[in-house]
Amino acid sequence: MARPAITSNGKRVRQGAPTRPGTDPPTALVTGASTGIGRACVERLAARGWRVFASVRKAADAQSLADTIGERVTPLLFDVTDIPAIQAAGARVVAACGEGGLDGVVNNAGIAVAGPLEFLPPVELRHQLDVNVVGQVAVTQAVLPALRKARGRIILIGSIAGRSALPFTGAYSASKFALEALADAWRIELHPWGLDVVVIEPGAIATPIWETGTQYALRIMETLPPQVTEYYGRALDGMKRRAARGMGGLPPAAVAEVVERALTDRRPRARYLISATARVWLERLPTRLRDRLVLAGVKRL
Repeated sequence: MARPAITSNGKRVRQGAPTRPGTDPPTALVTGASTGIGRACVERLAARGWRVFASVRKAADAQSLADTIGERVTPLLFDVTDIPAIQAAGARVVAACGEGGLDGVVNNAGIAVAGPLEFLPPVELRHQLDVNVVGQVAVTQAVLPALRKARGRIILIGSIAGRSALPFTGAYSASKFALEALADAWRIELHPWGLDVVVIEPGAIATPIWETGTQYALRIMETLPPQVTEYYGRALDGMKRRAARGMGGLPPAAVAEVVERALTDRRPRARYLISATARVWLERLPTRLRDRLVLAGVKRL
């Protein structure tokens, strides 16, 4: 029997695997499972008795999951921008889950595109939204038949950037703000079937997305006109230094723990904020005051 735990608001909640008829283990699909938060979620859920479908883009990552975690994980090879591949993988999950259904989908796959919006190529903005927004919707749509059978939960890995947008990360923040909107709409639309939708909002987490995002941004910057350096060079250099200092943060396992809670709490919150920072309070200020403070911070970089 799963032991109760105490949340920050003092309420007792059930943690561990959700109750299911028979002896079948609970099941979840986790996207972007090769590294970081996704990998940590797969490892935690599998260790707690879940059967996990884990999406990755490379065969080597699929093999690594199978070798490390064993039979409790079923790797799935697809890119969240490849709709036919998503639909095929979704059909496989639905069939494998059978009448027991799918207890949860953890939409974690994502990228970070950075740069001044004035010069950001539209194709890069589109790619940011395709991966972080459209892909999450497509994956969830593909497994909704199985989620309905289990009255499962939809977990969206958002970000504190979905509450507070900073300069040069506008595209990334736009994608995370969009997830907040999707969750608000989906919670009401899917309520008749008992499905819940939860957003996880991490702050600074030590994952490869930031290093990868910085490298991605630098490659983009090399293709931009010289005016980008003339207009934004000093600020961009400061932001790069700050990003290098901020690649620490909490370990991905801290997010995985909260994801498990979101999947198993009797009454899950609509949002779980992890590692609250001053950015949360910043957004409660009048907009113009907030802008002055952010601008002052950029000038100090």
